[in-house]
Amino acid sequence: MLKREVEYFFGAVRFFTRLPVPGWVGHSAEALNHSARYFPAVGLLVGGIGALVYGAAALLWPPAVAVLLSMAATIYATGAFHEDGLSDTVDGLGGGWDKLRILEIMKDSRVGSYGVVAMVLALLGKFTLLVALDPALVPFALLAGHAVSRFCATLLLATMDYVREDLLAKAKPLATRLSTGALFCALLFVGLALALLPLAKAVAGCLLAGLATFWLAAKFRRWLGGYTGDCLGATQQISEIAFYLGLLAQFAH
Repeated sequence: MLKREVEYFFGAVRFFTRLPVPGWVGHSAEALNHSARYFPAVGLLVGGIGALVYGAAALLWPPAVAVLLSMAATIYATGAFHEDGLSDTVDGLGGGWDKLRILEIMKDSRVGSYGVVAMVLALLGKFTLLVALDPALVPFALLAGHAVSRFCATLLLATMDYVREDLLAKAKPLATRLSTGALFCALLFVGLALALLPLAKAVAGCLLAGLATFWLAAKFRRWLGGYTGDCLGATQQISEIAFYLGLLAQFAH
């Protein structure tokens, strides 16, 4: 049973990152379905890479440079997988007028003006927010931001239907509806990351990330009737930014 769970975790790593996994890890639609519970764990892994790079770079360069290098490391580790989803989603919702046209645009490998603007704002936004944080807090913010945002994407898997069951689909659904147990497992990894942050900041970050996810889910439901893989990437990116915004929020005493 333990080996099976380890295989599910590595399956999630293989799907969402460019990191190598053991050769004995198999691949099947069923295994990918079960791996959804480990999406936040992959966030911990990617955030950990960013935190390590930030910590090492901060010994040699100013915090802004360390943040830039940490962002480059996480993007390299994931192959800009989620950034691509954000770009495609914004292009589709910005340029489409009905479900079919939106899905056609999202499938197109070309990047439109909406997608370019979204990627630039997302990257600049994350950089600005992380630089504005207390440098000592940045490594823990990276761990939690990547884990929480992937849990937000997992919530879409648990509550919405996959809508690309047609010839436009780039790939099969990532996962079917998650069970309560799988969702709880995913939440455990989020809790591990949040435990490293001050409680008030963790709560504020999760609140804003949750609001961003709720808003996106409503938009996807209205225009698509569900989600696509690109929608999950967009949710991860926007909820990560929202989480950092929450960490920076100043509340009156």
